[in-house]
Amino acid sequence: MTNQVDSLILGRVIGDVLDLFVPSVRMSVHYGGKYVCNGCNIKPSLAIHPPTVQITGRSSDLFTLVMVDADAPNPSEPVLREWIHWIVVDIPGATSPLCGREVAPYMAPRPPLGIHRYVFSLFQQKQQFPIVDAPTSRSNFNTRDFADTFDLGLPVAAVYFNSQKEPLRCRRS
Repeated sequence: MTNQVDSLILGRVIGDVLDLFVPSVRMSVHYGGKYVCNGCNIKPSLAIHPPTVQITGRSSDLFTLVMVDADAPNPSEPVLREWIHWIVVDIPGATSPLCGREVAPYMAPRPPLGIHRYVFSLFQQKQQFPIVDAPTSRSNFNTRDFADTFDLGLPVAAVYFNSQKEPLRCRRS
């Protein structure tokens, strides 16, 4: 799992979105048949629907998954960093977000300009997540502050992919 952290550092995910952490849970993310590994490219047309996410752990463990765009609206001037794309809480270990409670519904990537980093951060909860409303705005979210507010600590897993706007003629139908 050390290589995962190295690629998160190289991709500036650690620094821009997350603090340095030691992965302790395995999380796999797939869009259709495409496996998401750090720094891979995913076309927005492939990410219209929520990904399939599988989390290891004991069934008595609970997890929170946060997905953000670290480069909104433009990688050169990410003044809306971080843009929330998905928040799911109370995910039992050895399952997927389908078994959790969605706080912010999935929003497909729509990078307007440049190459954007989409970051999935997984946190292990100490207890059941309180009932909370979805954030009033998807822009200027802060994963670190969210984790601090809800006493989630450091992530236990993370992965990110890159995506950019597709030319009209190349979009999947």
